[in-house]
Amino acid sequence: MSFGPMSFGRWVVAVVVSLLLVVTVAPAYAAASAPTELTLSAPGGYAEDTTSVAVVLTHSGGTPLPGVQVVVERRVSGAWQAAGTVTTGDDGSAALSQELRRVGDDNVWRATYAGAATYAAAVSADVLAPLRRRESVVTLSGPGRVVDERSVALTVRWRTRSGAPVAGTVYLQQRVAGAGWRRVATLRTSADGRTQARVGPRVDTRYRVRAQGVEWVYGDRSPVLAIDNVPPRSPVALPKGAPRPRITLPPQPRAVGEGANVTVGRIPDAVWRQMVGVSWHRGCPVGRDGLRLVRVNYWDYEGYRRRGEVVTAADAAGKIGGALAQMYLRGFPIRAMYRIDRFGYSQRLHGGNDYKSMAAGNTSAFNCRHVVNRPGVRSPHSYGRSLDVNTWENPYRSATGLVPNTWWQARSHPLVAWRSGSHPVVRLMRSHGLRWTYGTGDSQHFDAARHGRVLLPQVCLDVVCH
Repeated sequence: MSFGPMSFGRWVVAVVVSLLLVVTVAPAYAAASAPTELTLSAPGGYAEDTTSVAVVLTHSGGTPLPGVQVVVERRVSGAWQAAGTVTTGDDGSAALSQELRRVGDDNVWRATYAGAATYAAAVSADVLAPLRRRESVVTLSGPGRVVDERSVALTVRWRTRSGAPVAGTVYLQQRVAGAGWRRVATLRTSADGRTQARVGPRVDTRYRVRAQGVEWVYGDRSPVLAIDNVPPRSPVALPKGAPRPRITLPPQPRAVGEGANVTVGRIPDAVWRQMVGVSWHRGCPVGRDGLRLVRVNYWDYEGYRRRGEVVTAADAAGKIGGALAQMYLRGFPIRAMYRIDRFGYSQRLHGGNDYKSMAAGNTSAFNCRHVVNRPGVRSPHSYGRSLDVNTWENPYRSATGLVPNTWWQARSHPLVAWRSGSHPVVRLMRSHGLRWTYGTGDSQHFDAARHGRVLLPQVCLDVVCH
Protein backbone atom coordinates (compact mmCIF):
# COMPACT_ATOMS: atom_id res chain seq x y z
CA MET A 1 0.00 0.00 0.00
CA SER A 2 1.40 3.37 -0.92
CA PHE A 3 0.59 6.64 0.88
CA GLY A 4 1.12 10.17 -0.11
CA PRO A 5 2.63 12.48 2.46
CA MET A 6 -0.77 13.74 3.62
CA SER A 7 -2.46 10.31 3.58
CA PHE A 8 0.21 8.72 5.77
CA GLY A 9 -0.23 11.46 8.36
CA ARG A 10 -3.99 10.96 8.57
CA TRP A 11 -3.47 7.19 9.05
CA VAL A 12 -1.10 7.75 11.97
CA VAL A 13 -3.59 10.09 13.72
CA ALA A 14 -6.41 7.58 13.32
CA VAL A 15 -4.31 4.79 14.85
CA VAL A 16 -3.35 6.94 17.86
CA VAL A 17 -6.94 7.95 18.51
CA SER A 18 -8.07 4.33 18.38
CA LEU A 19 -5.45 3.30 20.92
CA LEU A 20 -6.50 6.11 23.28
CA LEU A 21 -10.13 5.01 23.08
CA VAL A 22 -9.11 1.47 24.01
CA VAL A 23 -7.15 2.73 27.02
CA THR A 24 -9.81 5.16 28.38
CA VAL A 25 -13.12 3.57 27.47
CA ALA A 26 -12.33 -0.01 28.32
CA PRO A 27 -12.25 0.54 32.20
CA ALA A 28 -15.62 2.36 32.17
CA TYR A 29 -17.11 -0.46 30.24
CA ALA A 30 -15.61 -2.90 32.73
CA ALA A 31 -17.27 -1.00 35.65
CA ALA A 32 -20.68 -1.23 34.03
CA SER A 33 -20.17 -4.94 33.66
CA ALA A 34 -19.59 -5.39 37.45
CA PRO A 35 -23.04 -4.89 39.08
CA THR A 36 -23.56 -4.46 42.82
CA GLU A 37 -26.43 -5.36 45.11
CA LEU A 38 -27.40 -3.30 48.16
CA THR A 39 -29.77 -4.77 50.72
CA LEU A 40 -31.22 -3.13 53.83
CA SER A 41 -32.96 -4.48 56.95
CA ALA A 42 -34.46 -2.83 60.06
CA PRO A 43 -36.13 -4.96 62.74
CA GLY A 44 -39.28 -3.53 64.37
CA GLY A 45 -39.87 -2.75 68.01
CA TYR A 46 -41.54 -0.33 70.39
CA ALA A 47 -41.60 3.42 69.78
CA GLU A 48 -38.65 5.21 71.40
CA ASP A 49 -36.63 1.97 71.32
CA THR A 50 -33.51 1.72 69.16
CA THR A 51 -33.35 -0.39 66.01
CA SER A 52 -30.25 -1.31 63.97
CA VAL A 53 -30.58 -0.38 60.30
CA ALA A 54 -28.22 -2.88 58.61
CA VAL A 55 -26.82 -2.62 55.05
CA VAL A 56 -25.05 -5.30 53.02
CA LEU A 57 -23.23 -4.46 49.78
CA THR A 58 -22.09 -7.27 47.47
CA HIS A 59 -20.93 -7.82 43.89
CA SER A 60 -20.18 -10.70 41.56
CA GLY A 61 -22.64 -13.26 42.86
CA GLY A 62 -22.62 -12.22 46.52
CA THR A 63 -18.99 -11.33 47.11
CA PRO A 64 -18.78 -8.66 49.87
CA LEU A 65 -17.74 -5.20 48.85
CA PRO A 66 -15.77 -3.80 51.83
CA GLY A 67 -14.49 -0.37 52.69
CA VAL A 68 -17.01 1.71 50.81
CA GLN A 69 -19.43 4.37 52.04
CA VAL A 70 -23.20 3.90 51.97
CA VAL A 71 -25.65 6.75 52.64
CA VAL A 72 -28.73 5.88 54.72
CA GLU A 73 -31.87 8.03 54.45
CA ARG A 74 -35.06 8.10 56.52
CA ARG A 75 -38.51 9.16 55.38
CA VAL A 76 -40.00 11.76 57.75
CA SER A 77 -43.46 13.25 57.12
CA GLY A 78 -43.30 11.95 53.56
CA ALA A 79 -39.90 13.48 52.69
CA TRP A 80 -36.49 11.75 52.61
CA GLN A 81 -33.88 13.05 55.04
CA ALA A 82 -30.25 12.00 55.59
CA ALA A 83 -29.94 9.63 58.54
CA GLY A 84 -26.20 8.90 58.34
CA THR A 85 -23.29 7.47 56.37
CA VAL A 86 -21.73 4.07 57.13
CA THR A 87 -18.63 2.27 55.82
CA THR A 88 -18.90 -1.41 54.99
CA GLY A 89 -16.67 -3.86 56.78
CA ASP A 90 -14.83 -6.91 55.48
CA ASP A 91 -18.11 -8.76 55.13
CA GLY A 92 -19.67 -5.92 53.13
CA SER A 93 -22.05 -4.94 55.97
CA ALA A 94 -22.54 -1.93 58.19
CA ALA A 95 -25.17 -0.78 60.70
CA LEU A 96 -26.69 2.50 61.86
CA SER A 97 -28.59 2.89 65.16
CA GLN A 98 -31.93 4.67 64.82
CA GLU A 99 -34.73 5.47 67.28
CA LEU A 100 -38.17 4.19 66.32
CA ARG A 101 -40.72 6.96 66.11
CA ARG A 102 -44.39 6.87 67.14
CA VAL A 103 -45.63 7.44 63.58
CA GLY A 104 -45.26 4.23 61.61
CA ASP A 105 -44.62 5.97 58.28
CA ASP A 106 -41.61 7.73 59.82
CA ASN A 107 -39.87 4.38 60.33
CA VAL A 108 -38.95 3.76 56.68
CA TRP A 109 -35.31 3.74 55.47
CA ARG A 110 -33.36 3.31 52.21
CA ALA A 111 -29.64 3.11 51.39
CA THR A 112 -27.63 4.40 48.44
CA TYR A 113 -24.17 3.41 47.11
CA ALA A 114 -22.77 6.03 44.70
CA GLY A 115 -20.62 3.55 42.75
CA ALA A 116 -16.91 3.64 41.85
CA ALA A 117 -14.58 3.15 38.88
CA THR A 118 -15.13 -0.61 38.88
CA TYR A 119 -18.51 -1.06 40.57
CA ALA A 120 -21.94 0.18 39.63
CA ALA A 121 -24.07 2.42 41.86
CA ALA A 122 -26.90 0.75 43.80
CA VAL A 123 -30.04 1.75 45.73
CA SER A 124 -31.79 -0.52 48.21
CA ALA A 125 -35.49 -1.15 48.41
CA ASP A 126 -37.42 0.88 51.02
CA VAL A 127 -37.60 -0.95 54.34
CA LEU A 128 -40.24 -0.43 57.04
CA ALA A 129 -39.48 -1.24 60.66
CA PRO A 130 -42.89 -2.36 62.03
CA LEU A 131 -44.00 -0.85 65.34
CA ARG A 132 -45.10 -3.00 68.24
CA ARG A 133 -47.87 -1.54 70.39
CA ARG A 134 -47.37 -0.84 74.06
CA GLU A 135 -50.03 -1.28 76.71
CA SER A 136 -51.51 2.02 77.91
CA VAL A 137 -53.47 3.36 80.86
CA VAL A 138 -56.07 6.13 80.66
CA THR A 139 -57.44 7.75 83.81
CA LEU A 140 -60.23 10.21 84.54
CA SER A 141 -60.15 12.40 87.61
CA GLY A 142 -62.32 15.16 89.03
CA PRO A 143 -64.38 16.13 92.06
CA GLY A 144 -66.91 13.67 93.40
CA ARG A 145 -69.66 16.28 93.61
CA VAL A 146 -70.97 19.31 91.76
CA VAL A 147 -73.48 21.93 92.86
CA ASP A 148 -76.50 21.88 90.56
CA GLU A 149 -76.28 24.33 87.65
CA ARG A 150 -72.52 24.65 88.07
CA SER A 151 -69.75 22.89 86.20
CA VAL A 152 -66.55 21.12 87.18
CA ALA A 153 -63.36 20.26 85.30
CA LEU A 154 -62.49 16.65 84.54
CA THR A 155 -58.87 15.73 83.78
CA VAL A 156 -57.91 12.94 81.39
CA ARG A 157 -54.42 11.47 81.54
CA TRP A 158 -53.14 8.92 79.02
CA ARG A 159 -49.83 7.15 79.62
CA THR A 160 -48.05 3.96 78.66
CA ARG A 161 -47.51 1.54 81.51
CA SER A 162 -43.95 2.81 81.69
CA GLY A 163 -45.19 6.38 82.08
CA ALA A 164 -44.63 7.84 78.60
CA PRO A 165 -47.37 10.36 77.65
CA VAL A 166 -49.69 9.50 74.77
CA ALA A 167 -51.23 12.06 72.42
CA GLY A 168 -54.41 10.90 70.74
CA THR A 169 -58.19 10.82 70.62
CA VAL A 170 -60.25 9.97 73.69
CA TYR A 171 -64.01 9.82 74.14
CA LEU A 172 -65.75 11.07 77.27
CA GLN A 173 -68.79 8.87 77.96
CA GLN A 174 -71.73 9.29 80.32
CA ARG A 175 -73.90 6.56 81.76
CA VAL A 176 -77.53 7.10 80.75
CA ALA A 177 -80.22 5.17 82.59
CA GLY A 178 -81.75 2.57 80.31
CA ALA A 179 -79.46 3.47 77.39
CA GLY A 180 -75.98 2.41 78.52
CA TRP A 181 -72.94 4.55 77.84
CA ARG A 182 -73.29 7.57 75.55
CA ARG A 183 -70.48 9.70 74.13
CA VAL A 184 -70.70 13.31 75.33
CA ALA A 185 -67.38 14.70 74.10
CA THR A 186 -64.51 13.87 71.75
CA LEU A 187 -61.21 15.12 73.14
CA ARG A 188 -57.54 14.96 72.22
CA THR A 189 -54.70 14.59 74.66
CA SER A 190 -51.74 16.88 74.04
CA ALA A 191 -48.06 15.96 73.94
CA ASP A 192 -48.02 15.63 77.73
CA GLY A 193 -50.83 13.06 77.56
CA ARG A 194 -53.41 15.31 79.22
CA THR A 195 -56.66 17.06 78.36
CA GLN A 196 -59.62 18.52 80.23
CA ALA A 197 -63.37 18.80 79.82
CA ARG A 198 -66.00 20.72 81.77
CA VAL A 199 -69.27 19.04 82.70
CA GLY A 200 -72.34 20.23 84.57
CA PRO A 201 -74.44 17.17 85.35
CA ARG A 202 -77.95 17.93 86.62
CA VAL A 203 -78.29 14.56 88.34
CA ASP A 204 -75.92 12.06 89.94
CA THR A 205 -73.84 10.94 86.98
CA ARG A 206 -71.18 8.38 86.11
CA TYR A 207 -68.44 9.16 83.59
CA ARG A 208 -65.62 7.21 81.96
CA VAL A 209 -63.10 7.71 79.14
CA ARG A 210 -62.26 5.43 76.23
CA ALA A 211 -58.87 6.00 74.59
CA GLN A 212 -58.69 5.23 70.89
CA GLY A 213 -55.62 3.10 70.15
CA VAL A 214 -52.92 4.57 67.92
CA GLU A 215 -50.09 2.99 65.93
CA TRP A 216 -47.75 2.62 68.84
CA VAL A 217 -50.08 1.98 71.81
CA TYR A 218 -53.23 0.01 72.46
CA GLY A 219 -56.36 1.83 73.59
CA ASP A 220 -57.75 1.65 77.11
CA ARG A 221 -60.84 2.44 79.16
CA SER A 222 -60.70 4.36 82.42
CA PRO A 223 -62.36 3.38 85.68
CA VAL A 224 -65.74 5.01 86.29
CA LEU A 225 -65.86 8.42 87.98
CA ALA A 226 -69.09 9.06 89.90
CA ILE A 227 -70.13 12.68 90.43
CA ASP A 228 -72.97 13.47 92.82
CA ASN A 229 -75.19 16.41 91.94
CA VAL A 230 -75.94 18.35 95.13
CA PRO A 231 -78.52 21.12 95.61
CA PRO A 232 -77.54 24.80 95.87
CA ARG A 233 -79.56 25.12 99.09
CA SER A 234 -80.01 22.91 102.12
CA PRO A 235 -83.00 20.56 101.99
CA VAL A 236 -85.98 21.35 104.20
CA ALA A 237 -85.58 19.76 107.62
CA LEU A 238 -89.02 18.52 108.68
CA PRO A 239 -89.91 17.52 112.26
CA LYS A 240 -89.23 13.98 113.37
CA GLY A 241 -92.25 11.82 112.72
CA ALA A 242 -93.79 14.14 110.13
CA PRO A 243 -95.84 12.06 107.68
CA ARG A 244 -94.98 11.97 104.01
CA PRO A 245 -97.58 12.97 101.41
CA ARG A 246 -99.82 10.09 100.37
CA ILE A 247 -99.18 10.83 96.69
CA THR A 248 -95.63 11.15 95.40
CA LEU A 249 -95.09 13.43 92.42
CA PRO A 250 -92.14 13.29 90.03
CA PRO A 251 -89.79 16.26 90.26
CA GLN A 252 -90.75 19.10 87.97
CA PRO A 253 -88.40 20.40 85.27
CA ARG A 254 -85.36 22.32 86.45
CA ALA A 255 -85.54 26.10 86.65
CA VAL A 256 -85.21 28.21 83.53
CA GLY A 257 -83.16 31.42 83.53
CA GLU A 258 -81.93 33.47 86.44
CA GLY A 259 -83.84 34.16 89.65
CA ALA A 260 -87.58 33.55 89.80
CA ASN A 261 -88.01 34.39 86.11
CA VAL A 262 -91.78 34.93 86.26
CA THR A 263 -93.65 34.81 82.97
CA VAL A 264 -97.36 35.56 82.48
CA GLY A 265 -99.12 34.69 79.26
CA ARG A 266 -102.39 33.66 77.70
CA ILE A 267 -103.43 30.05 77.92
CA PRO A 268 -101.69 28.05 75.15
CA ASP A 269 -103.77 25.66 73.07
CA ALA A 270 -102.10 22.56 74.51
CA VAL A 271 -102.74 23.72 78.09
CA TRP A 272 -106.34 24.66 77.31
CA ARG A 273 -107.03 21.20 75.89
CA GLN A 274 -105.83 19.71 79.19
CA MET A 275 -107.98 22.10 81.21
CA VAL A 276 -111.27 21.60 79.38
CA GLY A 277 -113.34 18.97 81.14
CA VAL A 278 -111.09 18.98 84.20
CA SER A 279 -110.45 22.37 85.77
CA TRP A 280 -112.70 24.25 83.35
CA HIS A 281 -116.12 23.42 81.90
CA ARG A 282 -119.13 25.26 80.58
CA GLY A 283 -120.79 27.41 83.19
CA CYS A 284 -117.55 28.49 84.90
CA PRO A 285 -117.55 32.18 85.94
CA VAL A 286 -114.35 32.94 83.99
CA GLY A 287 -113.38 31.84 80.49
CA ARG A 288 -110.14 31.30 78.62
CA ASP A 289 -109.70 34.99 77.78
CA GLY A 290 -109.96 35.89 81.45
CA LEU A 291 -107.27 33.41 82.54
CA ARG A 292 -103.48 33.53 82.45
CA LEU A 293 -100.71 30.94 82.74
CA VAL A 294 -98.11 31.97 85.31
CA ARG A 295 -94.75 30.19 85.21
CA VAL A 296 -92.14 30.74 87.89
CA ASN A 297 -88.98 29.18 89.29
CA TYR A 298 -89.14 27.90 92.86
CA TRP A 299 -86.99 26.13 95.45
CA ASP A 300 -88.16 22.59 96.12
CA TYR A 301 -87.88 20.79 99.45
CA GLU A 302 -84.65 19.10 98.37
CA GLY A 303 -82.93 22.44 97.76
CA TYR A 304 -83.09 22.39 93.95
CA ARG A 305 -84.46 25.06 91.62
CA ARG A 306 -87.56 23.90 89.77
CA ARG A 307 -90.05 25.50 87.40
CA GLY A 308 -93.74 25.35 88.18
CA GLU A 309 -96.94 26.84 86.85
CA VAL A 310 -100.40 27.91 87.99
CA VAL A 311 -103.44 29.25 86.16
CA THR A 312 -104.93 32.45 87.57
CA ALA A 313 -107.40 35.17 86.70
CA ALA A 314 -105.88 37.77 84.42
CA ASP A 315 -106.19 40.57 86.99
CA ALA A 316 -104.69 38.39 89.76
CA ALA A 317 -101.69 37.07 87.79
CA GLY A 318 -99.43 39.95 88.80
CA LYS A 319 -100.16 39.57 92.50
CA ILE A 320 -99.86 35.78 92.54
CA GLY A 321 -96.79 35.75 90.29
CA GLY A 322 -95.16 38.45 92.40
CA ALA A 323 -95.83 36.59 95.65
CA LEU A 324 -94.41 33.33 94.27
CA ALA A 325 -91.36 35.20 92.97
CA GLN A 326 -90.83 36.72 96.41
CA MET A 327 -91.01 33.26 97.97
CA TYR A 328 -88.20 32.23 95.63
CA LEU A 329 -86.10 35.29 96.41
CA ARG A 330 -86.46 34.80 100.14
CA GLY A 331 -85.82 31.07 100.00
CA PHE A 332 -89.25 29.77 101.07
CA PRO A 333 -89.58 26.30 99.51
CA ILE A 334 -92.54 24.89 97.62
CA ARG A 335 -93.12 21.15 97.54
CA ALA A 336 -94.57 21.09 93.99
CA MET A 337 -96.40 23.45 91.62
CA TYR A 338 -98.33 21.45 89.02
CA ARG A 339 -101.52 22.68 87.41
CA ILE A 340 -104.52 20.96 89.00
CA ASP A 341 -105.31 19.26 85.67
CA ARG A 342 -102.54 16.76 86.34
CA PHE A 343 -104.71 15.11 88.99
CA GLY A 344 -107.69 14.50 86.74
CA TYR A 345 -111.41 15.15 87.16
CA SER A 346 -113.25 14.61 90.45
CA GLN A 347 -116.92 13.69 90.27
CA ARG A 348 -117.33 14.74 93.91
CA LEU A 349 -115.97 18.19 93.21
CA HIS A 350 -117.21 18.63 89.64
CA GLY A 351 -113.74 19.90 88.74
CA GLY A 352 -110.06 19.12 89.13
CA ASN A 353 -109.29 16.58 91.83
CA ASP A 354 -108.17 18.77 94.70
CA TYR A 355 -108.19 15.84 97.10
CA LYS A 356 -105.28 14.31 95.22
CA SER A 357 -103.56 17.66 94.79
CA MET A 358 -103.61 18.27 98.54
CA ALA A 359 -102.53 14.69 99.28
CA ALA A 360 -99.46 15.38 97.14
CA GLY A 361 -98.68 18.71 98.86
CA ASN A 362 -99.19 20.54 95.57
CA THR A 363 -99.47 24.33 95.14
CA SER A 364 -102.19 25.42 92.67
CA ALA A 365 -104.66 28.20 91.88
CA PHE A 366 -107.54 28.15 89.35
CA ASN A 367 -109.93 25.20 89.61
CA CYS A 368 -113.60 25.60 88.68
CA ARG A 369 -115.09 23.19 91.25
CA HIS A 370 -117.18 22.84 94.38
CA VAL A 371 -115.88 23.53 97.85
CA VAL A 372 -114.12 20.47 99.26
CA ASN A 373 -116.61 18.50 101.41
CA ARG A 374 -119.35 21.06 100.78
CA PRO A 375 -121.18 19.85 97.64
CA GLY A 376 -123.01 22.41 95.55
CA VAL A 377 -121.06 25.43 96.84
CA ARG A 378 -118.78 27.04 94.26
CA SER A 379 -115.18 27.34 95.43
CA PRO A 380 -113.39 30.71 95.33
CA HIS A 381 -110.82 28.88 93.19
CA SER A 382 -113.40 28.90 90.39
CA TYR A 383 -112.60 32.60 89.81
CA GLY A 384 -108.83 32.12 89.56
CA ARG A 385 -108.10 34.55 92.39
CA SER A 386 -107.24 31.98 95.08
CA LEU A 387 -103.90 30.27 95.70
CA ASP A 388 -103.24 27.17 97.82
CA VAL A 389 -99.61 26.83 98.98
CA ASN A 390 -97.86 23.75 100.40
CA THR A 391 -101.13 21.97 100.96
CA TRP A 392 -99.76 18.93 102.84
CA GLU A 393 -98.23 20.96 105.67
CA ASN A 394 -101.11 23.46 105.83
CA PRO A 395 -104.39 21.56 106.28
CA TYR A 396 -107.91 22.75 105.54
CA ARG A 397 -110.58 22.36 108.24
CA SER A 398 -113.45 21.17 106.08
CA ALA A 399 -117.08 20.64 107.05
CA THR A 400 -116.30 16.97 107.65
CA GLY A 401 -112.78 17.15 109.09
CA LEU A 402 -109.18 18.10 108.41
CA VAL A 403 -107.85 17.62 104.88
CA PRO A 404 -105.36 16.28 103.79
CA ASN A 405 -103.99 15.19 107.21
CA THR A 406 -104.43 15.91 110.91
CA TRP A 407 -100.78 15.71 111.99
CA TRP A 408 -99.77 19.17 110.76
CA GLN A 409 -102.74 21.16 112.08
CA ALA A 410 -101.16 21.77 115.47
CA ARG A 411 -97.65 22.32 114.16
CA SER A 412 -95.87 25.10 112.32
CA HIS A 413 -92.57 25.35 110.50
CA PRO A 414 -90.42 28.44 109.86
CA LEU A 415 -90.34 27.77 106.12
CA VAL A 416 -93.27 25.63 104.96
CA ALA A 417 -96.10 25.67 107.54
CA TRP A 418 -97.84 28.70 109.10
CA ARG A 419 -100.30 28.93 111.98
CA SER A 420 -100.17 32.65 112.62
CA GLY A 421 -100.62 35.87 110.71
CA SER A 422 -97.14 36.86 111.85
CA HIS A 423 -95.46 34.01 109.97
CA PRO A 424 -93.10 35.46 107.33
CA VAL A 425 -94.87 33.65 104.48
CA VAL A 426 -98.25 35.08 105.52
CA ARG A 427 -96.72 38.54 105.78
CA LEU A 428 -95.07 38.11 102.39
CA MET A 429 -98.38 37.15 100.80
CA ARG A 430 -100.12 40.10 102.39
CA SER A 431 -97.49 42.48 101.02
CA HIS A 432 -98.45 41.33 97.51
CA GLY A 433 -102.19 41.77 98.03
CA LEU A 434 -102.95 38.14 98.98
CA ARG A 435 -105.11 37.76 102.10
CA TRP A 436 -104.88 34.80 104.48
CA THR A 437 -108.66 34.78 104.37
CA TYR A 438 -109.57 31.92 106.69
CA GLY A 439 -106.49 31.76 108.92
CA THR A 440 -105.95 28.36 110.50
CA GLY A 441 -109.36 27.26 109.21
CA ASP A 442 -107.68 26.92 105.80
CA SER A 443 -104.05 27.72 106.36
CA GLN A 444 -102.99 26.89 102.80
CA HIS A 445 -105.50 29.30 101.21
CA PHE A 446 -104.80 32.88 100.07
CA ASP A 447 -107.07 35.22 98.07
CA ALA A 448 -105.98 38.03 95.78
CA ALA A 449 -107.65 41.30 96.76
CA ARG A 450 -109.03 43.73 94.18
CA HIS A 451 -109.31 47.39 95.10
CA GLY A 452 -108.46 46.38 98.66
CA ARG A 453 -111.28 43.84 98.95
CA VAL A 454 -111.39 40.06 98.65
CA LEU A 455 -114.23 39.03 96.37
CA LEU A 456 -115.91 35.86 97.59
CA PRO A 457 -119.21 34.13 96.88
CA GLN A 458 -121.83 35.30 99.40
CA VAL A 459 -122.00 31.89 101.04
CA CYS A 460 -118.24 31.95 101.66
CA LEU A 461 -118.32 35.14 103.71
CA ASP A 462 -119.48 33.32 106.83
CA VAL A 463 -118.01 29.83 106.32
CA VAL A 464 -114.66 28.51 105.22
CA CYS A 465 -114.73 27.85 101.47
CA HIS A 466 -111.73 26.01 100.15
